[in-house]
Amino acid sequence: MGMQMCMPLSMADMPMKMLMLHGNAFAVGMSETGPRGRSKIAAPNMFMADAGTSMGDSQYFNLDYMGTVERWTYPYSGYPELLQIGEANAQGLPFVDAQHPHSSPIMGLTLSDTIRFSGASKDNVKLFFAPRGESTDGPVAFMHRLTGTINPDAPLGHHVGQDAGHISSTVLGASLLVGNTRIEVSSFNGTEPQPDSVDLPLGSLDSFSVRVIQEFSPKLTAMVSIASVKDSEPTIPSTSYRYSASLYTSHELWKDWTFHNTLILGLITNLDGANRLGSFGEEFLFQKEPLHVWGRIEILQRTPSELEFTGVSNPNNGRWVEALTLGYTHTLAKWEASQLGLGTSTTLDLLPSDFSSAYGSSTPITAKLFLQFGGMGMWDL
Repeated sequence: MGMQMCMPLSMADMPMKMLMLHGNAFAVGMSETGPRGRSKIAAPNMFMADAGTSMGDSQYFNLDYMGTVERWTYPYSGYPELLQIGEANAQGLPFVDAQHPHSSPIMGLTLSDTIRFSGASKDNVKLFFAPRGESTDGPVAFMHRLTGTINPDAPLGHHVGQDAGHISSTVLGASLLVGNTRIEVSSFNGTEPQPDSVDLPLGSLDSFSVRVIQEFSPKLTAMVSIASVKDSEPTIPSTSYRYSASLYTSHELWKDWTFHNTLILGLITNLDGANRLGSFGEEFLFQKEPLHVWGRIEILQRTPSELEFTGVSNPNNGRWVEALTLGYTHTLAKWEASQLGLGTSTTLDLLPSDFSSAYGSSTPITAKLFLQFGGMGMWDL
């Protein structure tokens, strides 16, 4: 559940060294309706390497690397996604109706030290540093949560108080686990990484965040967080506040079907000239191999200015938009811990009247067909 979640510690008198590799990649063909719609091919992807070693039976050192090559597998204008916004390309042009590529090839690099309080308890404290990594706010990042890994699209609420902090710069933090409660704090540089740059810059620790995670049972977890973020867009000096709450559930259904669900609330202040913007997301996944039925429901605020509309009154006031996605993925083949799937999805956007002229309709539609390849392996060293 994200790069900051603690790896298991060794048992008494049993030193542990391990390597875990994990990857998830899509090859997506898509077609969008309306004058802003595009037909493109793109390949969202991520891969992780996690190496760790114990010292005695109470301390565990861990190095996480999270990478992507989206800079080279996305169209120049970004991954097409109607109503999506966030960040700008190397020429300073904002990505509009498109998801930006994530920082390539280094999306995250985190060094951590986890210290258990006693051999019989799982209670521990974890200290971590990341030149680029996850600030301790927002829900589990979309590419890590089970209900998000099967969907090639980033949520529209990604930058609206949700999980934009998963690629923060210069993160220094700690977490405390007592029983089933984890409290996480971090300080980080608020300026968002440039998605077109191949770099790993360090910055001042000018922002901070706090997140509380409560595991009520193995099938029910809740999170709340707050972050104060300074100058996320360097050309618009300001301090933004990000708030989030999220809930994760799993249920066993009839005839070996399982149901996974994620609920997310997000709120952000001082973003793109807007005083306050809110978001709500719900993701679900019904699965029984080789069948996967999934979807996403999003309700959030977008401003005309963010979407580069002209001639609209109150361009920095948020308007509520909705996006409804239904998808199906069929597992074609499995090799040990890897698998190949074929999937399709349809997204229906519901727009206010002053947005519909730009999109040619109040209900633009996107259709996608994709291949998905993913896998994970773990080895004792």
